[in-house]
Amino acid sequence: MNQHKRSIICISAVILLLAAVVIMSSVSLSAKNKSYIAQEKELKAQIAEEEKRTEEIDELEEYVETDEYIEQVAKDKLGLVHENEILFRAN
Repeated sequence: MNQHKRSIICISAVILLLAAVVIMSSVSLSAKNKSYIAQEKELKAQIAEEEKRTEEIDELEEYVETDEYIEQVAKDKLGLVHENEILFRAN
């Protein structure tokens, strides 16, 4: 009977130890999961920001290829005007 109690105590201790290990692992994994969720949220925000930036770049690229942009640059940077325009300069 004494041996039976001892083996039950040993088995109980092993089960308790395993339960403690499982709980500790669960807590650790839960913390990692929270960290990964936060990182995922941050990366999704960065992706959205980069997609918006890409859209703006695409729009700018389309605008740069227009005659309106070319005329604007010619006026602003080169001082060119159309034949029928009069240029007034303030001194």
